[in-house]
Amino acid sequence: TVTILDLPSSHGAEVAEQISGHFVTADVTVTAEVAAAVEAAAGAMGGIHLCLNAAGIAPAHRVVTRTGELFPLDLYEKVLRVNLIGTFDVTRHVAKRMADNKPNDDGERGAIVNVASIAATEGQIGQAAYSASKGGVAAMTLPLARDLASYGIRVNTISPGIMETPMIGGMTDEVRESLAQVHVFPKRLGRPAEFAALCQHLFENTLINGETVRLDAAARMGPR
Repeated sequence: TVTILDLPSSHGAEVAEQISGHFVTADVTVTAEVAAAVEAAAGAMGGIHLCLNAAGIAPAHRVVTRTGELFPLDLYEKVLRVNLIGTFDVTRHVAKRMADNKPNDDGERGAIVNVASIAATEGQIGQAAYSASKGGVAAMTLPLARDLASYGIRVNTISPGIMETPMIGGMTDEVRESLAQVHVFPKRLGRPAEFAALCQHLFENTLINGETVRLDAAARMGPR
């Protein structure tokens, strides 16, 4: 059974219905909502064994614009609150629940997969906030894995390149083709099924722990 945690305005309820899962609402920047949502999910499923943290926003803004406008600190903080602190908050609440699970033969009680981005290491112009947030997600992967090892909980991170997402879906074919050229091979955008397959593998392969895995067709982003 799967539980989707997302904003009330999202398509989470619709997706949950399609997969015969559950839907709970929460803003990942509000820790009380996160705690309540995790408890609701655990109650609906009889516990939590796997967790994928994929919430994220990516507003672009230069540090100083041509007109002299500074990067708004409230926007910078919001990106960090959602992408980095939100990921950590869900992780800690979920880990507390996982620690109560009965261990399997390897002693594993749960597995967590977080989502970073290739912007964590190759941030482009306007991505100072986004890159910092995703870099933080990647950087905390190993210490989280070490922290939670005594409970039998693994933590890994996926660092995607340019994927087929609703945001990309709204772009013109010309723009989509241009983005695909960043990938070395294959010369196309990443597919949701490919992301899901990697996520499933990280959940199932108990020897993979504390790793950040790139899913980017050998792409390396330039400054623009």
